[in-house]
Amino acid sequence: MKIVIYGANEIACLIATKFFEDHDIIIIDDDPDDSSDSFEKLDLEYVRGSGSNISVLESIGIKDVDVFIACTNNDEANIVACLTVTNMSETKTVCFVSKRDNVDSLSLVRGSKYQKELMIDYVLWSEELMTQEIFRIITVPNAIDVENFANGKARLLEYRIVDGTKFINKKIKDCSFPEETLIVGITREDELFIPNGDTELLLNDKVIFMGSSYSLDILANKFFQEVEDVKHVAIIGGGNVGLMLAQNLEKANVKIKIIECDYKRCVELTESLKHTLVINGDGANFELLEEERIGEADVVVCVTNNDEKNLLCSLLAKQLGVPKVITRVSKNANAKLFERVGIDVAISENGAAIDEIENRLVKTDIEILATVERGQGAVIEVTVPMEFKVDTLMNLKLPCKAIVAIIQRRNRVIIPRGTTQVMPSDNLIIFTTKENSETIKNYFKRA
Repeated sequence: MKIVIYGANEIACLIATKFFEDHDIIIIDDDPDDSSDSFEKLDLEYVRGSGSNISVLESIGIKDVDVFIACTNNDEANIVACLTVTNMSETKTVCFVSKRDNVDSLSLVRGSKYQKELMIDYVLWSEELMTQEIFRIITVPNAIDVENFANGKARLLEYRIVDGTKFINKKIKDCSFPEETLIVGITREDELFIPNGDTELLLNDKVIFMGSSYSLDILANKFFQEVEDVKHVAIIGGGNVGLMLAQNLEKANVKIKIIECDYKRCVELTESLKHTLVINGDGANFELLEEERIGEADVVVCVTNNDEKNLLCSLLAKQLGVPKVITRVSKNANAKLFERVGIDVAISENGAAIDEIENRLVKTDIEILATVERGQGAVIEVTVPMEFKVDTLMNLKLPCKAIVAIIQRRNRVIIPRGTTQVMPSDNLIIFTTKENSETIKNYFKRA
């Protein structure tokens, strides 16, 4: 694919780094920031100018471009650039925005009685994507990642093994996990691998389970549930993410506190939230956290716009005994560092946006349903061709490590065993490492 990225900032650099090996990338920018130095390491074309300038777009052959991504720090510039590209070509457009008003307005254009034609294909608000991810993790106690498949009938849950976990230092084959539950991946010392029955589960491993939603509920209750439900959440930072998260949690009948240092913003939050306690103060003030009994919260979420402050607030919450801390990370490189110093979950808003682009837009013929562990693992969907010879799963002899975790057969969702048959027209949901996705897809094509 030929991809044009308008904007030479951190998110543009992450997108280019993700896709440049398999796609032709062109960067357009008339005033690159400091992160543009990172582009020098990548094999791509750089064009100085504006993404809404017709001459610039003509010079790069916009009619032959597959995807145009506008991700400058200016919403209006992104919108104008996407509209210009739409009027010049059939290129798919992706528009990054940072304001709720712009999201609402663009949604109105796409879906209301005022719509004349589809103007922008994809509108991405990174903060909204991150909020959705945080909400999913909060609502499954102790999980550090959650994904749903097959219309909610199957799921992926990721847990960290801590002191006291019932199956620590046991081999997988010796663990009494519920039926319809599979361990598909383990991350150990930042490296993801696909285990087998003889793999031992060690302290600090991050273990990825897939299976039916019912079986994973049993797994959570039997092995990981320290509290029945999340009842009390404290949010440090009352910006867009803090507000949207609180609104979602109010609908789930969760008790919420928000700590926000800006008094004017506190007034706005109070007007928008009906069942949330809004506290005007500094979330990095240890005495304030003690006074407000933050240590009694089931989950603390730190979502200010400053990575350093989020880290400090998170560490203070951990010191007060909070069992689960979720932290916003603006700079992707900080995510691993945060988890290494004891933060339970570090979520990058840019990472969520890149996953959305990869899973929905920038594809080969591989259907990627989800990525995990910062892109190391992938959940892919493969439709078994009609000429496929019926065989059991254990006899497939896959060319590389992968686990068929879910089989969708008409209206049935099957969590397979080795003796389960694979049939033509089955939809297989497979977990594998990212680099092996293409190999697995080609195996079923040839078969």
